[in-house]
Amino acid sequence: MSKLGYKLITRITLALLAVFILTFAMNTYFLPKYFLYQKKEKLASLTAELSSVPADALDSMIPKLEQARDVTIVYTSLAQNADDLNDRILRQLNLKGITLSKFWLSEENIALLRAGSRVNKLYDQAKLKSSFLVNFLPSGGNVLAVGESISYSKETIGIMNRFNLYIWASMLLLLIVLSALYTARIVKPLAKLNDTAKSIADLAFTHADIRTGDEIESLAGSINRMSDKLKASQQSLEARNANLRTFIADISHELKTPLSLIQAYAAGIQDGLDDGTYAEVIGRQTKHMAGMIDQLLELSRLQTEIYELMPTDFHRLLTTTIDDYRAAFRHKNMELIVDDKLPEEAWVMADSRKLESVMRNLLSNALKYAKGKWVRVAAEVQSSAVHFSIMNEADTSQEAKWGQVWEPFFVMEESRSKQLSGTGLGLSITASILQKHHANYGHAAQDGKVEFYFSLGVMDL
Repeated sequence: MSKLGYKLITRITLALLAVFILTFAMNTYFLPKYFLYQKKEKLASLTAELSSVPADALDSMIPKLEQARDVTIVYTSLAQNADDLNDRILRQLNLKGITLSKFWLSEENIALLRAGSRVNKLYDQAKLKSSFLVNFLPSGGNVLAVGESISYSKETIGIMNRFNLYIWASMLLLLIVLSALYTARIVKPLAKLNDTAKSIADLAFTHADIRTGDEIESLAGSINRMSDKLKASQQSLEARNANLRTFIADISHELKTPLSLIQAYAAGIQDGLDDGTYAEVIGRQTKHMAGMIDQLLELSRLQTEIYELMPTDFHRLLTTTIDDYRAAFRHKNMELIVDDKLPEEAWVMADSRKLESVMRNLLSNALKYAKGKWVRVAAEVQSSAVHFSIMNEADTSQEAKWGQVWEPFFVMEESRSKQLSGTGLGLSITASILQKHHANYGHAAQDGKVEFYFSLGVMDL
């Protein structure tokens, strides 16, 4: 048996034993007292009822009350002496089938009755294994004795406790068997969950197939989902690490090339070989390295920087940004198609400077990497949100790679040519900004065209 099953059965057994011991103690020590208390209450209520009955109506009322309440009622005059009074009551009780070996009202008791007080007596009849509980009350110069036989409860309770012992022992045995079966039903799924958790800890992301229809099955489902998410996270981390290694190799090459040129041209200047262009080349290579480092710093800064979100006219920001790029597209002999369906004003909550950076980055990428001679920009309001998209012709044959374009350090083309590949940080910066704006964003690459898009909720002004 497993440790959990042993603990469960042990604790259930101890709880059952505690209940039995408590029941035994209650039956033995408190039940007789409670039983006597109930009898006293019964006689007290009956004597209260009799105290209001006239003396001339007692003979007709007593038989009815005795039959209805299962008690014995007798009465005699209080004017008699103690011996005669006790003798009269005892003889009346004998006539009604109540034989008492011990019965006596003392002078003190009779004095209390004559003064109008009630007297309660319990006469123990040891040989008969019973007691006789009597309430005496004065009524119209008479003393009424209302009594009830009480059998000894000790022997009865002992028999009841022994019988209960048999019942509880049978229940305990049955409970142990049922607990063993039930704990097996619980422990086996938990053992499977334990094995699954160990596998996950060893980075083997397995599933636990459990069908119990209860919380254990729900727990198994949660662990399975956790396993899937951890597996996806590990795969994503491995992909990021691979991209990071690629980036380090690329950035090392990107930095090494300008540094080598700077070193060569600096040596040429020292050797007096400068034809007037060496300083220009050194400055251009230095500017290229500075730009690369600025991108890295910007990506790092965007992760922690606080954004100043405020109402921003998206239509105005889009128009201004596109106007800045029209000349660049004409210079490259590319057509910039703008499908602007926005209303005159379309307000969104955004950091205008960073949102402008997103659009500039997307426009710059399209200008630099588009395969064809056109780029299409569209903007409209749908479902209470501003939708922006930019599309151009591209090589969409590498579907797996297009799925990673938002990852840091990822480049579509692994060529060392700066014309074909960059640092892989532009779209990562864009994604970071859009995430901070809680924007819906993504891309679609198919049929020789690629489209990048995002949407922001429109403000009600």
